[in-house]
Amino acid sequence: MRHNNTGRRLGRKTSHREAMFRNMVTSLLSHEKITTTDAKAKEIRSVAEKMITLGKRGDLHAMRLAASYIREKSVVTKLFSTIAPRYKERSGGYTRIIKLGIRQGDTAPISLIELVEEEMPQKKIKQKPDKTSLTPKPAPVVEAAVAPDVSEDDALVDNSAEVCEAKAD
Repeated sequence: MRHNNTGRRLGRKTSHREAMFRNMVTSLLSHEKITTTDAKAKEIRSVAEKMITLGKRGDLHAMRLAASYIREKSVVTKLFSTIAPRYKERSGGYTRIIKLGIRQGDTAPISLIELVEEEMPQKKIKQKPDKTSLTPKPAPVVEAAVAPDVSEDDALVDNSAEVCEAKAD
């Protein structure tokens, strides 16, 4: 049974797999998109999102934790200065995986993993008007329609007379 054994092994030893993930996350944050296999993309997604969350924290300890995982100092600086502020209002889902098809050499499924670019739509908050500034609105002015000289009773009588003549014919 595989209790508490999450993640994919990807046919590699632990040290090789961790080094590969560190390199791939560094490349993803540096270039903001990379092409890789589906399984690798799904694995590095969680690591990359944790690094962006550290960048959103922004304190010294978070910077040191990120620097212990990311290979290049310039990428750590980019993470904390440009990437993390982009997602300050977003509460997760910083990456997107797009399936591209299969690789011709070994028919491995290939995906593009990239950082999400569009901004989160701001929810419109309806503001309640102040009760002190409420004033009653004036009633709308309705103009009376001019009635014809013929009353309704006369119209009914004339109409009924026409109906009776039509029945007689």
